[in-house]
Amino acid sequence: MDRSKNVAAIVGGSSLLGRELRDLLSDTPFQVKLVGTDEGEAGTLAEAGGEPVVMSGLDEDNLSGALVAFLAGSPESSRKAIDLIRRLKHAPVLIDLTSVLEDDPGAQLRAPMAEPANYALPPEAAHVMAHPAAIVLALFLVRLKQISPFRRTVAHVFEPASERGRRGLDELHQQTINLLTFQKLPKQVYDEQLSFNLLARYGSEAPEALETIGLRLERHLATLLSLHGAVPMPSVRIIQAPVFHGHSISLWVEFENAPEVATLEQALASTHVDVRGPGLEPPNIVGIAGQDGISVGAIESDRNDLRAAWFWIAADNVRIVAENAVAVARSVTPRSGAARPQ
Repeated sequence: MDRSKNVAAIVGGSSLLGRELRDLLSDTPFQVKLVGTDEGEAGTLAEAGGEPVVMSGLDEDNLSGALVAFLAGSPESSRKAIDLIRRLKHAPVLIDLTSVLEDDPGAQLRAPMAEPANYALPPEAAHVMAHPAAIVLALFLVRLKQISPFRRTVAHVFEPASERGRRGLDELHQQTINLLTFQKLPKQVYDEQLSFNLLARYGSEAPEALETIGLRLERHLATLLSLHGAVPMPSVRIIQAPVFHGHSISLWVEFENAPEVATLEQALASTHVDVRGPGLEPPNIVGIAGQDGISVGAIESDRNDLRAAWFWIAADNVRIVAENAVAVARSVTPRSGAARPQ
């Protein structure tokens, strides 16, 4: 690959995140190269920017020469890609959408939508994308703080199945079918019945605990809020919802001096925040699918606390992570000796 062509390699090009990246990168100067995560994907036909593209194998040759490499497949494929990239003389800038590099000392948590203007980073940093709900909450709370100071916030985050990738979607789908046909439920991902249900935690045999995911969300949110000074950290509870796609968040905020609901509706609207005011349907995950930014509505004063208000927020979880990842890639300029994990 020729680095002068601004090649962007997507490891996991057929994943949910990979497909979203393909769509968003079609409007950029990047030349997209799709890299499969297993031998079976190499040589298969995919699509990028409306054109047919052959999926490449995950090896040094197909990563060498790329300006940026998006890690958008499984954690296992991301680790393999990192090992391969370490061997390259001119490594691509890493943009990790799988959180594998989260604990790497050379990595920086990223969410350009929720970062301060002119946010500066070490030139050799690898970039780890924040949990989508952390991006949503940081974007909203920073905007809200600019309008009216607040004391406390409580957020219930309803996690969609797509956050567990294709396997999570398939299991929810198959559970629904099997329930309706009185068959045994598959439980490899959640180790519990998710279909027609809400989960406060997964079963003990689940590959990853819901509590672990909640802790990651809180770490990412605390990091993003710290970039803006004194923005109160909310109390957060993550709940696995029986929905395929999109985050919904119920947020309670106690203000120092409660503003009028109409004032909040008018002031909250911004580049990445769509406000659904009176007379409009509150935001929902069906309506926000494929849309940029976040949508806020059903803003109501708390009848039991005159200084508090409720907010309902919806966002396309896959879209918002991919949007922020592409924003990171846009900020990258061609140079030799790009980011390399330590």
